[in-house]
Amino acid sequence: MLIKEYRIPMPLSVEEYRIAQLYMIQKKSREETCGEGSGVEILENRPYADGPGGEGQYTHKVYHIGQHIPGWFRSILPKAALRVEEESWNAYPYTRTRYTCPFVEKFSIDIETHYKPDTGTKEDVFNLSSSEKPREP
Repeated sequence: MLIKEYRIPMPLSVEEYRIAQLYMIQKKSREETCGEGSGVEILENRPYADGPGGEGQYTHKVYHIGQHIPGWFRSILPKAALRVEEESWNAYPYTRTRYTCPFVEKFSIDIETHYKPDTGTKEDVFNLSSSEKPREP
């Protein structure tokens, strides 16, 4: 497993960013959806009490990406390759998101995010064990 850490200082407070993020997710989902078999399909959206980050909101979405692939290439791909699934556990200011593609069963991308009210100076926000931390060259 590959672990990468990125720090992105934002010119907003953590709460202002949360509101902006929710708005932009909804806006982009609406813009991408233009009929059956396109855009974003929400399969599940429910609160959870005991999961990643504690208490939060779980969502399971399917992104139909066929419109973003050239027609000639889309015509040779199986339908399973034209969708990406997203599972998200949002316990803001912590979120965990997993992306998978049914066509490539053993591949997934997991993204853990911690929103902190600082300028990216806090060390080890993920509380990694010594074996998980990258080795210095």
